[in-house]
Amino acid sequence: MSASRSTTRLRLLDSSAELFRRNGYTGTGVKQITVEAKAPFGSLYHFFPGGKQQLAAEVVRTEGARYARTFALVQVEDVAAGIRAWFAGAAAVLSASGFADACPIATLALEVASTDEALREVTAEVFTSWIDQAEARFVEAGIDTPRARALAMSAIASLEGAFILARTLRDTAPIINAGEIVADAVEQALLY
Repeated sequence: MSASRSTTRLRLLDSSAELFRRNGYTGTGVKQITVEAKAPFGSLYHFFPGGKQQLAAEVVRTEGARYARTFALVQVEDVAAGIRAWFAGAAAVLSASGFADACPIATLALEVASTDEALREVTAEVFTSWIDQAEARFVEAGIDTPRARALAMSAIASLEGAFILARTLRDTAPIINAGEIVADAVEQALLY
């Protein structure tokens, strides 16, 4: 793939991720994506023959992997402090964006969970990979597997729910508070 073709494809992915995060899946049109990406209209179908649905699935996978890398903040040596830092980092990014850039996976998942089975499956894959990663980190820190799994689900659910509250309230307190509660639960699990 030539550099310009690769660049066009990446611009389509990046523009779509931003638009889906801010406007949702149904609130984002194909023409809008190509205009934002500064790409010819036909290029979207060239790179994504399945159209908007295929593009959205790739955005979910790409952004899901990118967001998963942020979990590296959670160090095994002090997993509770890492959780606090992870939530604080999410709060800082959301605040810096004027409360516009929350999780693109959740934004899309809420819209498509009951209307588009293919995209629901892709969002479920990403959330499951995040839960698996968090569970592994908690187990590494010394928490038994069943409790680690429950904590991992709680951490992801808490962050996603906190994003909704923070965006609507225009306040990062829900994210910071959720991080404290999850970190406290992790500390309690480490005692047993």
